Amino acid sequence: MTLDDVIQALEMTNDASEAFYDLVTHEITWLDDFGMTRDEYEDAADTLDEHGFKRLPSRRDINEYGMMADFADRHHSSELHSAISGRGAFRRFKDAVRRMGLDQEWYQFRDAEYKRIALEWCEDCGIVLTDSNEDSQ
Repeated sequence: MTLDDVIQALEMTNDASEAFYDLVTHEITWLDDFGMTRDEYEDAADTLDEHGFKRLPSRRDINEYGMMADFADRHHSSELHSAISGRGAFRRFKDAVRRMGLDQEWYQFRDAEYKRIALEWCEDCGIVLTDSNEDSQ
Protein backbone atom coordinates (compact mmCIF):
# COMPACT_ATOMS: atom_id res chain seq x y z
CA MET A 1 0.00 0.00 0.00
CA THR A 2 1.27 3.47 -0.86
CA LEU A 3 0.81 6.82 0.82
CA ASP A 4 -1.41 7.84 -2.10
CA ASP A 5 -3.65 4.83 -1.38
CA VAL A 6 -4.09 5.96 2.22
CA ILE A 7 -4.72 9.58 1.27
CA GLN A 8 -7.25 8.56 -1.37
CA ALA A 9 -9.10 6.43 1.19
CA LEU A 10 -9.14 9.33 3.65
CA GLU A 11 -10.56 11.66 1.00
CA MET A 12 -13.27 9.15 0.09
CA THR A 13 -14.39 8.53 3.67
CA ASN A 14 -17.77 10.04 4.48
CA ASP A 15 -20.39 9.99 7.21
CA ALA A 16 -21.86 6.72 5.90
CA SER A 17 -18.64 4.74 5.37
CA GLU A 18 -15.28 3.93 6.87
CA ALA A 19 -12.11 2.44 5.48
CA PHE A 20 -10.18 -0.38 7.15
CA TYR A 21 -6.67 -1.59 6.39
CA ASP A 22 -6.29 -5.37 6.18
CA LEU A 23 -3.01 -6.32 7.87
CA VAL A 24 -2.93 -9.64 5.97
CA THR A 25 -3.68 -8.59 2.38
CA HIS A 26 -2.39 -5.01 2.77
CA GLU A 27 -5.53 -3.72 1.06
CA ILE A 28 -8.18 -1.23 2.08
CA THR A 29 -11.67 -2.56 2.74
CA TRP A 30 -14.77 -0.40 2.99
CA LEU A 31 -17.69 -0.66 5.36
CA ASP A 32 -20.78 1.42 4.73
CA ASP A 33 -24.02 1.65 6.63
CA PHE A 34 -26.27 1.04 3.62
CA GLY A 35 -29.12 -1.16 4.84
CA MET A 36 -27.75 -1.45 8.38
CA THR A 37 -28.89 -0.09 11.68
CA ARG A 38 -26.31 1.87 13.66
CA ASP A 39 -25.85 -1.12 16.01
CA GLU A 40 -25.34 -3.52 13.10
CA TYR A 41 -22.78 -1.17 11.58
CA GLU A 42 -20.88 -0.88 14.87
CA ASP A 43 -20.95 -4.68 15.31
CA ALA A 44 -19.51 -5.13 11.80
CA ALA A 45 -16.82 -2.51 12.47
CA ASP A 46 -15.94 -4.15 15.80
CA THR A 47 -15.65 -7.53 14.04
CA LEU A 48 -13.21 -6.05 11.54
CA ASP A 49 -11.22 -4.52 14.41
CA GLU A 50 -11.09 -7.90 16.17
CA HIS A 51 -9.86 -9.67 13.03
CA GLY A 52 -6.75 -7.61 12.42
CA PHE A 53 -8.15 -4.72 10.42
CA LYS A 54 -7.09 -1.19 11.34
CA ARG A 55 -9.64 1.62 11.05
CA LEU A 56 -8.44 4.56 9.04
CA PRO A 57 -9.28 7.97 10.46
CA SER A 58 -12.97 8.81 10.13
CA ARG A 59 -14.46 11.99 8.71
CA ARG A 60 -14.65 13.32 12.29
CA ASP A 61 -10.97 12.49 12.86
CA ILE A 62 -10.00 14.27 9.66
CA ASN A 63 -12.04 17.40 10.50
CA GLU A 64 -11.89 19.31 7.23
CA TYR A 65 -13.85 22.11 8.90
CA GLY A 66 -10.90 22.54 11.29
CA MET A 67 -8.57 22.65 8.28
CA MET A 68 -10.61 25.53 6.85
CA ALA A 69 -10.47 27.38 10.18
CA ASP A 70 -6.69 26.89 10.38
CA PHE A 71 -6.30 28.16 6.82
CA ALA A 72 -8.43 31.21 7.64
CA ASP A 73 -6.27 31.84 10.74
CA ARG A 74 -3.10 31.68 8.64
CA HIS A 75 -4.48 34.42 6.42
CA HIS A 76 -5.97 36.49 9.26
CA SER A 77 -9.07 36.61 7.10
CA SER A 78 -12.41 37.64 8.54
CA GLU A 79 -13.97 36.84 5.14
CA LEU A 80 -12.83 33.22 5.35
CA HIS A 81 -13.91 32.95 8.98
CA SER A 82 -17.34 34.33 8.06
CA ALA A 83 -17.61 31.84 5.22
CA ILE A 84 -17.29 28.85 7.55
CA SER A 85 -20.13 29.91 9.84
CA GLY A 86 -23.44 28.05 9.63
CA ARG A 87 -25.01 25.89 6.94
CA GLY A 88 -23.27 25.78 3.58
CA ALA A 89 -19.86 26.53 5.09
CA PHE A 90 -17.93 24.27 2.72
CA ARG A 91 -19.44 25.85 -0.41
CA ARG A 92 -19.05 29.40 0.91
CA PHE A 93 -15.45 28.72 1.92
CA LYS A 94 -14.56 27.32 -1.50
CA ASP A 95 -16.23 30.28 -3.18
CA ALA A 96 -14.34 32.70 -0.91
CA VAL A 97 -10.91 31.15 -1.52
CA ARG A 98 -11.59 31.21 -5.25
CA ARG A 99 -12.73 34.85 -5.13
CA MET A 100 -9.64 35.79 -3.08
CA GLY A 101 -7.31 33.95 -5.47
CA LEU A 102 -6.28 31.51 -2.73
CA ASP A 103 -7.78 28.35 -4.20
CA GLN A 104 -4.46 26.80 -5.27
CA GLU A 105 -2.92 27.62 -1.88
CA TRP A 106 -5.98 26.14 -0.10
CA TYR A 107 -5.76 22.86 -2.01
CA GLN A 108 -2.02 22.62 -1.31
CA PHE A 109 -2.70 23.24 2.39
CA ARG A 110 -5.54 20.69 2.43
CA ASP A 111 -3.41 18.10 0.60
CA ALA A 112 -0.56 18.62 3.08
CA GLU A 113 -2.99 18.11 5.98
CA TYR A 114 -4.32 14.87 4.49
CA LYS A 115 -0.74 13.69 3.98
CA ARG A 116 0.13 14.53 7.60
CA ILE A 117 -2.92 12.65 8.89
CA ALA A 118 -2.12 9.64 6.68
CA LEU A 119 1.52 9.50 7.78
CA GLU A 120 0.61 9.84 11.47
CA TRP A 121 -1.96 7.04 11.15
CA CYS A 122 0.54 4.74 9.42
CA GLU A 123 3.17 5.45 12.06
CA ASP A 124 0.68 4.90 14.92
CA CYS A 125 -0.38 1.55 13.39
CA GLY A 126 3.15 0.44 12.48
CA ILE A 127 2.23 0.27 8.79
CA VAL A 128 5.13 0.44 6.35
CA LEU A 129 4.24 2.02 3.04
CA THR A 130 5.63 1.02 -0.34
CA ASP A 131 6.97 3.46 -2.92
CA SER A 132 4.51 2.55 -5.66
CA ASN A 133 1.47 0.39 -6.33
CA GLU A 134 3.61 -2.21 -8.15
CA ASP A 135 5.54 -2.77 -4.90
CA SER A 136 2.40 -3.51 -2.83
CA GLN A 137 2.56 -6.70 -0.88
